[in-house]
Amino acid sequence: MSIEIYTKGYCPYCHMAKQLLQQKQADFEEIAIDGDGELREQMIKRAGRHTVPQIFINDQHVGGYDDLAALERNGLLEDMLTAA
Repeated sequence: MSIEIYTKGYCPYCHMAKQLLQQKQADFEEIAIDGDGELREQMIKRAGRHTVPQIFINDQHVGGYDDLAALERNGLLEDMLTAA
């Protein structure tokens, strides 16, 4: 399983998304786009969105923190995290 999360250091939603994934004991790769226009463009191209965080689980775009939290509330996040 792979989890990628595009973040910025000052973003509270990024911190909340990382905290939720850590609570689930899910390993993830953080891609900090602070001041890196190339990584920001990569994120926009992949996600189709300009805001952070942008989260991908097994190359599937999940969305931002609100989307991740909704998956958790609906009991779907665990299944995504355990799917190989």
